Amino acid sequence: MGKIGYLIKRISKMNYSQLFDTVNFVHEKNKKNKVGIFFDIVWCGLKYQAGYMDYKLFEMYNLNKEQRATIVTRGINNGIVKKYNDLNYTKYFGDKIEFNKKFNKYLLRDWMEVNENNFEEFKSFTEKHNSVVVKPLSESCGKGVEVIKVSKKNVKEVYENLLKTKRYLVEEVATQCDELASLHPSSINTLRIVTLNHQIVAAFLRIGNDNNIVDNFNHGGLVAPINIETGIIDYLAIDKKGNVYERHPLTNESILWFQIPKWPRIKRFAIQASKEVPEVGYVGWDVSLGEKGPYLIEGNEFPGHDIYQLPPHRTDGIGLMPRFKKAMEEKDEENENSNSNWS
Repeated sequence: MGKIGYLIKRISKMNYSQLFDTVNFVHEKNKKNKVGIFFDIVWCGLKYQAGYMDYKLFEMYNLNKEQRATIVTRGINNGIVKKYNDLNYTKYFGDKIEFNKKFNKYLLRDWMEVNENNFEEFKSFTEKHNSVVVKPLSESCGKGVEVIKVSKKNVKEVYENLLKTKRYLVEEVATQCDELASLHPSSINTLRIVTLNHQIVAAFLRIGNDNNIVDNFNHGGLVAPINIETGIIDYLAIDKKGNVYERHPLTNESILWFQIPKWPRIKRFAIQASKEVPEVGYVGWDVSLGEKGPYLIEGNEFPGHDIYQLPPHRTDGIGLMPRFKKAMEEKDEENENSNSNWS
C-alpha cells in the first residue's frame, strides 16, 4: 500500500471527535493555529504513518522533520510486525496456553490448563499452591488477571468460576528478587524487552502503582527505559497521565539510576528466547527476575509502541527508529549473504 492509500485508509477509520480533541489540546499547548495543526496531523499521517494519537503522545508538534523521522509510529510498528512475524507461527504468542507449552523451560514456575474434566488435577495443584494466578487466554494489558487464594472450602467454587469466566490458565504465583520488589512489592515488576531479529532494540522497566497487582502502563503503572548497554535506569519514570517520577510515589524508592540486577544474564536470556520461534522475529517479552534467575511472564507478537519513545525519555527528540533500522538492515544483509551462498 502506497502512502496515499495508507492515508485514505487512516482517514476512513478516523475518530473525528478525538481528532479535533487532539487539535484543541495541541492548540492549548502551543497556541498555534488550529487549521495549521490539523493539516500538520494529516501530513504526519502521510509522511510518518503517525495517527493523531501518536501526534499527541509523542509530541510530534514539537519535533522537526529529522526528529519526526526517528519515531516508531503506529504505522511503522504495524509494518514491522507484518514483515517479520509469520502469522502461521504467532499462535505461540496469541494463546497463553500455547505460549506456556512452547516456552515452558523459560517459565520457572508450575502451571496448568483448566478444563471441564480436570477438577481433581486443579484440586491437587491448589493444594500445592494455595495462592494462584489466573489468566484468560488471549487478553492483553493485564485484563482478567487475578491472584486467588484457594482453600478446601472454596476450591470447587473457584474451579467453576474459572470455567464460567473462561480463565483457563492457572499458574503458580511468580516471585521477584528483593531489588525489584523494593520498588513496589504489590506487583511483579517486569522488564519489557523488545527483540527484533534476535537483537534487543528496546528495554523498559514497568512498575506497579497503587494496589494493582499488575505493572502495566495502561493500568496506572510507571515505565522507565533501561539503558541496554548498562542495565541502568537513566531517565525519569512516567505514568500514562504524563507525570514523571524520580522516586516511586508510594515506596519512595529511587527509580532513577536503579541498576537492574544480573542485566547481562537477562539480555542473554531474552535473546535465547527470541530464537525459539525464529519465524516470529519481532517480540515484546515480559521478563521478571526471581531468586532462581530471569523468567518469562509472556511474549507479545504485536508489541505495543506506546511506551517506546515518550518525550521525557528522548535525548534531543530522537526516537528508537535508528536502533530498529540497524537491526533490520543487519538481518537484510544476512539474508542477502545467505541467498548469494546458494546461488
